[in-house]
Amino acid sequence: MRGARAVRVGKVASVQKILEIIMTAETAADPAAELRRLADVEIPAKYRGVAVRREDEAMFDGLASRDKDPRKSLKVLDVPTPELGPGEALIAVMASAVNYNTVWTAMFEPVSTFRFLKKYAKLSQLTAKHDLPYHVVGSDAAGVVLRVGPGVTKWQPGDQVVAHCLSVELEDAAGHDDTMLDTEQRIWGFETNFGGLAEMAIVKANQLMPKPDHLTWEEAASPGLVNSTAYRQLVSHHGAQMKQGDIVLIWGASGGLGSYATQLALNGGATPVCVVSSPEKAEICHRMGADLVIDRAAEGFKFWKDEDTQDTDEWRRFGERIRELTGGEDPDIVFEHPGRETFGVSVYVAKRGGTIVTCASTTGFMHQYDNRYLWMNLKRIVGSHFANYREAWEANRLIARGAIHPTLSKTYALEDTGQAAYEVHCNTHQGKVGVLCLAPREGLGVRDSAKRAKHIEAINMFRGK
Repeated sequence: MRGARAVRVGKVASVQKILEIIMTAETAADPAAELRRLADVEIPAKYRGVAVRREDEAMFDGLASRDKDPRKSLKVLDVPTPELGPGEALIAVMASAVNYNTVWTAMFEPVSTFRFLKKYAKLSQLTAKHDLPYHVVGSDAAGVVLRVGPGVTKWQPGDQVVAHCLSVELEDAAGHDDTMLDTEQRIWGFETNFGGLAEMAIVKANQLMPKPDHLTWEEAASPGLVNSTAYRQLVSHHGAQMKQGDIVLIWGASGGLGSYATQLALNGGATPVCVVSSPEKAEICHRMGADLVIDRAAEGFKFWKDEDTQDTDEWRRFGERIRELTGGEDPDIVFEHPGRETFGVSVYVAKRGGTIVTCASTTGFMHQYDNRYLWMNLKRIVGSHFANYREAWEANRLIARGAIHPTLSKTYALEDTGQAAYEVHCNTHQGKVGVLCLAPREGLGVRDSAKRAKHIEAINMFRGK
């Protein structure tokens, strides 16, 4: 079987030999041929991964979410290399990134992810390996295939890849029209173990996609989860079905998710109205090409009078501000992900017959809105969760073509993942925050320098270069 090999785990083998081959490929005349040598490298018995521990589940009990510190719970551990199963691939992870689900895992909320692992382990003998006293996290990765399990024919050792985060069993009929409806779909590295914030990771082969060849490892690792999520929310027929000319209100438009929504709107002929919380974030939106920006902090928008009461006068003021910018039009689509803090005003400002498409709820899951503005104005709320393989592939293709660009703003070492997650938790970041795993430094992995030169200004936008 093409590419299928048994995983020989060596007691003395180390990730250093793997890294040596990958680094040699950086300057080789034929990098792909050099990387094929990985097929004969012994797989190390252990690797380093960023994990939470079951013994720490209660460490934040009694604290408000804002006071929970991911730096205290995320640890870099030496963990045993798991057995590779049918349909799976073992990848050497050069770089990863932090998503909000890593923050949730680190805070053990809304529930401890060890509940997810325990449930998954009951599914089969193959999935039993996920139920461990530690959870290696991370839902993004860019790297190189080391081994593939039985039944995998599309990928082979040496392939340079990025991983999207949908892990799906595909044994249920419900998943064969849209894999996001499969009864056994999960988010890799959040609801499964062996995630991407590590030196190696286990993925299903149908999570793999070609690495964009003009990007560094850390740049290529950063779009995966958020770019695919935004694509399904806005572009896909499963989401808002955005069309040319649409007005799209985008909350957190310079952030990890919103920055891709902004680019997708601009690339698809829509007009984004970008909502941000600082002049620096407003400038990022302008640099992406968005003309209509609301700095909600500078303009003093506060949508809640207190913990229990929303301010409908502020809803109206916000709606009026949108119309000032759009020439009197309300948003056709509201791109919702903050959740509790903004959902009421999102329903209010959407146009008659408009769509509020929602995921994540980073400010709280319990939403309140006035249903009169929904039902009497024929609006609709669409729930959206990550993306299926086709949607993730199309989103990655846009990255590879240079139509959408990574929004990486800062990169940390693997040992400093806790600090990276803390910045995401506190919303002090812009775009995506990356993590170097096996890559010894930034800037490696570029295979098409000409394409990179063409798009370098957009690639560097979030780094302030």
